Amino acid sequence: MQVAAVARAFYMRLPMPDARLDKLRYRAWRRGFREADLILGSFADARLAGLDPAAVDAFEHLLDQPDQDVWDWVVLNVPAPPSIDSGLIAQIRAFDVSGALRR
Repeated sequence: MQVAAVARAFYMRLPMPDARLDKLRYRAWRRGFREADLILGSFADARLAGLDPAAVDAFEHLLDQPDQDVWDWVVLNVPAPPSIDSGLIAQIRAFDVSGALRR
């Protein structure tokens, strides 16, 4: 029964405050690299609506990058190039994905 509740929560999200944020959240969850989806999608669900406009732009730019690069920067602590917002990467690294997925 717990699995069904988690699956329902995963697929039946509430809309974001604006269409751009909804689109970014959708992109974060459906990158094609499941591990990155879990990290970026969970982060988007929990924090995207609270980011300032510059951070939203940085998140969108991050989503434009190849999956393997994003994985390296976020999970393996490989330094990101200067064009990628290191503050946003730090926020994603510090985000408790496991806690977000348990809700």
